[in-house]
Amino acid sequence: MQTKKVQLKTMQFNDVKVGDKLPEQAIAITVALISNGALATRDFFPGHHDKDAAIALGSPHIFMNILTTNGLVQAFVERWSGPESVFKNIDIKLGMPNYPGDTMTFVGEVTATDPQNRTVEVGLAGKNQYGMHVTGTVQLVLP
Repeated sequence: MQTKKVQLKTMQFNDVKVGDKLPEQAIAITVALISNGALATRDFFPGHHDKDAAIALGSPHIFMNILTTNGLVQAFVERWSGPESVFKNIDIKLGMPNYPGDTMTFVGEVTATDPQNRTVEVGLAGKNQYGMHVTGTVQLVLP
């Protein structure tokens, strides 16, 4: 996996327009990412960290929980927007599971701006080999 440089400068509202694309980001899906994300979010459901339990449930392997996905969505947008952006809402919908050994690729685009509140809406999707893992929108405030 190639590491993307983290944005240290915060995007300014006046520099953003509808249609701006976020840099694509590929994330390697590993056992450690899935199980550590589940445990860090206090999600002890066996399907997120116990392969035998996941297989008994009909899954080919452990699978990512929604809170880990939510954190990856926020990290994806913040890499673009920068550390001084303020997240107001993250609205996501899960689709196909993320399994170890796969890659999820994020794409995003600015879909709306509100100059009065300095808010920006980003539409995004994260896709793996099975299809869409996550789709959604993020609203944030930029300086």
